[in-house]
Amino acid sequence: MRFGVLKTAGYVPTSVRTGYGLVFFALLGCAFFDAASAQALYKYRGDDGEWIYSDRPPDDGKAVAEVRSLTPTSPRSGVSIDYEAEGDTVRLIATNEYFAPVELALRFETISGLEYPHPDDPLRWLLPPRSAMPLLRLARLEGAMQPSLEYRYEYLIGDPQARHRPVEPYRVPFAISSGHTISQAYPDTITHSTPDSQHAVDIAMPVGTDVFAARGGVVFDVAAQNFKGGADASNLSLANVVRILHDDGTYAIYAHLNWNSIRVRVGDVVERGEYIADSGNTGYSSGPHLHFVVVRNVGMSMRSVPVTFAGANAASIAPATGLVLTAY
Repeated sequence: MRFGVLKTAGYVPTSVRTGYGLVFFALLGCAFFDAASAQALYKYRGDDGEWIYSDRPPDDGKAVAEVRSLTPTSPRSGVSIDYEAEGDTVRLIATNEYFAPVELALRFETISGLEYPHPDDPLRWLLPPRSAMPLLRLARLEGAMQPSLEYRYEYLIGDPQARHRPVEPYRVPFAISSGHTISQAYPDTITHSTPDSQHAVDIAMPVGTDVFAARGGVVFDVAAQNFKGGADASNLSLANVVRILHDDGTYAIYAHLNWNSIRVRVGDVVERGEYIADSGNTGYSSGPHLHFVVVRNVGMSMRSVPVTFAGANAASIAPATGLVLTAY
């Protein structure tokens, strides 16, 4: 049996995110920012007697059996660009709220009445985790009445200089001595057709199976409040996800996790083998499974990397479709 896979994660997609800013000297500025919101899950019986789970209460007066709060485990992070006016100059400052480095590219759409000694466009920076970095200081040209600038920027998680250097094979991400079948792995792939998913591994497992960190690192992104799933395009951004940054600059994505099951928070340092969540079927998926992939930024673009898992007697196991993977 084949299972579907995460196409695009909802919180921090492996595609580039964009922002926009407009500054009339000493007047205003704006930038793109994401914010999280709480949800509630309503459980009630439909006309056929089957349980219904919805983010809205029934509108026909049906009795609600249970209401659960789906408050996100942690707030979304983001990258923003602000400005400071200092006399006859304006300074652009980038803020990275992620517990991970971010590559930032800035392009000016228009610039008027300000010195701009940077002919290369776009300009690029690497923003350290949890940092505010001055980008540019632009001076007013003599005689300019109302200097202004308009810019667009894009950013992507990860250091483009990162290289995949694990010191040992990855731990199988479920309980010791248990086994689950790989339903999709390179090169026998069905939905893993993009560079950021090519080497992803789908492991079929029942909803609620304990998921463990395959490698230690820092949790920099969590999506925990989604409960919808299925092979429908409307579910593309609804997978529950944990992303963990490794010490070599790559990061692992654990996707389709069960709602309200995630045990880690953004900023947590987790160890190899630490319990992080339960498997599920959230997001774009045609059956319960764990989607596991390790990726790196290769320059404003994400690329998945091949992984091996630890087997018996220190063996290194390459994932393959149909292989029953056992945790040791």
